[in-house]
Amino acid sequence: MTTKDHDTSGGDTPQRPEQDTSSSLSRRSFFRYVGGALGVTGGLGALAAAVSPLKDLDTSELTLERFLQKHYKELTPAEMEIVLERIRQEVAERYQVAANLSDPKPMDGVEYAYALNLGRCIGCRRCVYACVAENNTSHNPQIQYIRVLEMQRGSVDIERGNHHYDRPKVPDEDHYYMPIQCHQCANPPCVKVCPVEATWQEPDGVTVIDYDWCIGCRYCEAACPYWARRFNFTRPAFGDPQEDLNPAMAYLSNRPRTAGVMEKCHFCLHRTRQGRMPACLEVCPVGARKFGNLLDPASEVSQILHNKHVFVLKQEVGTLPRFFYYFDQEYPRNKKQATLDRAAGSPESSSDPSGGGGAA
Repeated sequence: MTTKDHDTSGGDTPQRPEQDTSSSLSRRSFFRYVGGALGVTGGLGALAAAVSPLKDLDTSELTLERFLQKHYKELTPAEMEIVLERIRQEVAERYQVAANLSDPKPMDGVEYAYALNLGRCIGCRRCVYACVAENNTSHNPQIQYIRVLEMQRGSVDIERGNHHYDRPKVPDEDHYYMPIQCHQCANPPCVKVCPVEATWQEPDGVTVIDYDWCIGCRYCEAACPYWARRFNFTRPAFGDPQEDLNPAMAYLSNRPRTAGVMEKCHFCLHRTRQGRMPACLEVCPVGARKFGNLLDPASEVSQILHNKHVFVLKQEVGTLPRFFYYFDQEYPRNKKQATLDRAAGSPESSSDPSGGGGAA
């Protein structure tokens, strides 16, 4: 299978795009500017001096409703509908797209989990691009929630995995492939460090971000051990918004973002909370991805956790991920065996790629 050219914005050392030089005022810029000034000098005189330069800022995108919007958890259903209508109008004015915007809530008795069969993954990156299209991440520069690492057989050291591999065809017989995205940790360090509670964990296990409350400090990005968070250095850009934007949006998932905010995988909650599967799972050509309700013993993901030798990444840091990896049956541990297995059409999998059956 051939690979596609891919952007490196989700890599280890992403290139910093040129900063957005517009002087648009927001709650974020206001409190950052004023709070910084007051922190240095204090007093009413400092407040006046701090606020004075704001008269020169572009306030075309600022509305009183947005500036005074309550925290997500404090909004009543009626207040949320006002917020949603405001965002629909903004999307229509900016992109000429009619957004089908909603705010789906977690379902009772549901805790989502993901299981990924590394013995099947072929490194084609279709999941990466399906995620970009589904979640309205910036196309230029392209922001990717999923990073696929090309791993050397015999190694489980993800620090040495190659995110930038570029091959005419995949899979390469000397390597295996490990997709990494937000692990929706039960003990998320990103939530603990957020100074304004712009990110939190929902009852169904999904860690979300309110883009209207994020101040862009990037503490959460630094705290995440899985490189799962992305920062918008500029306003997300699309080639043709009417073709590129997915109009099926939700407040806490794939609605358009602004410059200066964090974003990340949210298990496509605008889909999964409606009983659908994540976009990355639906597009996988080899069925390597499994998703479901961890609290339902009959779900496929629960069966995998009970019957397969699963492992999580960086178990020692105590994040308790809800993203699990496993190998099915007997995984070919060397180039010759992998070639023979593919030729024979035998299933791939089990132990781990190091040949020892251990966890990463």
